[in-house]
Amino acid sequence: MTTVLLRFKYRIYPTVAQQRSIARIFGCARVVFNDGLRLRQDAHERGLPYISDGDLSKMVITEAKKGADRSWLSAAPAAVLQQALADLNAAYRNYFQSISGQRRGPRMGLPRFRSRKDKRQSVRFTSNTRFKVLCNGKLRLPKVGELKVRWSRPLPGTPSSVTVIRDSAGRHFASFVVLVDREPLPGNDREVGIDLGLSDFAVLSDGTKFAAPQFLRRAERKIRRLQRDLARKQRGSSNRAKARQKVARAHARVADTRRDWLHKLSTTIVRESQAVYVEDLAVSGLARTHLAYSVHDAGWAQFTAMLEYKAARYGRTFSKVGRWFPSTRTCSECGLVGGKRALHVRRWTCPCGVTHDRDVNAAKNIRAAGRADLNDRGAQVRPGLVPAQRREAVTRRKSVPSGDADRPGSRTSRGRQLIMPFGADGVRQ
Repeated sequence: MTTVLLRFKYRIYPTVAQQRSIARIFGCARVVFNDGLRLRQDAHERGLPYISDGDLSKMVITEAKKGADRSWLSAAPAAVLQQALADLNAAYRNYFQSISGQRRGPRMGLPRFRSRKDKRQSVRFTSNTRFKVLCNGKLRLPKVGELKVRWSRPLPGTPSSVTVIRDSAGRHFASFVVLVDREPLPGNDREVGIDLGLSDFAVLSDGTKFAAPQFLRRAERKIRRLQRDLARKQRGSSNRAKARQKVARAHARVADTRRDWLHKLSTTIVRESQAVYVEDLAVSGLARTHLAYSVHDAGWAQFTAMLEYKAARYGRTFSKVGRWFPSTRTCSECGLVGGKRALHVRRWTCPCGVTHDRDVNAAKNIRAAGRADLNDRGAQVRPGLVPAQRREAVTRRKSVPSGDADRPGSRTSRGRQLIMPFGADGVRQ
C-alpha cells in the first residue's frame, strides 16, 4: 500500500511566557531570512557570484551569532534558523526554474522580505529540533516548553515536522506533517461532473444542486460595524489594536465556517463517487470583475483543492476540464455548440428539441469531457497535480499585463503545489 503525506493542524494554547518565546523565534527566523536575501541581492547588484547555500548559512547564522548585533539569534533553535534559509533557497529555486521553463504554472518572482508587521507568522520545527508529543498530550518544543494542544482527532503516526503558526486573529496552531498509508474506498460506478457557480455553489451532473451558503454576506453587517469602529480609533493606540483584532476574529470565524462546510461537501462527493470531474476556472481573472466579492466568498479554488487531495487519498479519479471548453454552450444530447448566453438565461432549448437547465447541462458536458484526455468534442483535460509538500518560502508572482489577462492561453490563475492535508486548516471532516 502506498503512502501519502498528510497535514494535521491543531489549536495550541501557549501561556503568556510561551507566547513571548514563540514571538522571539518568529523574529529570529525572519531576520535570518531577510539577512540572507539582502546579501544575495547585494552580491547580484555588485556583479559578484551567487552565494552558495553553505556560505550563506555561515554568514547569517554561524558568524552572525558571534557579533553583538545578532547574538540574540541564540534564542531560537539552530534548526529553525536553518529551515528559514531552506525556505529562502526554495524560493530562489522556484524563481530560477520558473524563468527557465522547468516549473509549471505562472511565472514566479524573486523572494521578498518578510515583515514584522505581518499579522500571520510561522516557523517550522523539523525532526532535528527534537520536538516531541508527550504522553500527557502536550507538545514539547525546544526553547518554548510544553504546550497545551487541543487534539480534535488522533495523530495517526510520528510527525516529521511541525509548523507553529500565529494567525491574524492572534490564535496559535501546530501543523504536523505525517506519513500515512492511503485509504482506498470500495469502488462504485458513479461518475460526476461538477459545475461551480454563485447562486448554486455546485451542480452535479445527476441534477443534484448545493446552494451557495454565502458566509461572508451573512456576516457582512457585523463586519461592517466592526470596521467602522476600527476606523474611528486613533492610529497607534491600544484601542485600535483591540478593534483590529476584533475584525480579524470576525473574518477568521467566516473563513472557518466556510472551510468546514467545504470539507464536509467535498468528503461526501468523493466518498460517493468513483470519478470526479471539475472545470478549471480562472478564479484570479473572475476576481477582477464586478463579481469579485461573490467569487471570493464562494471559495471555488479551495473546494477544488480539497476534491483533488481527497480523491488521491481515497483512490478516486480526479481531473480538470480545460477552461476554454464550452460546457455551457454545448448541448449534452446532440453536441451542438451554440452562441454565448447571458447569465440570467438559466434554461434554454436546443434546436434538437431538448430543453436544458443551464448548470445541469454544463455539469453533464464536464463529465463527458473528463472521461478522456481528448474526446471527440475537443475538450482538453489537464492531468491532476502531483501531491507534494506545501512550500513555506516567501515568493511572489510576476504580474500579468492587463492586455494579456483575457488573451486565450494566458495563464492568470495561480499554480499551486499541494501537500496532502487532511483537515489542512484544523477543521474536522
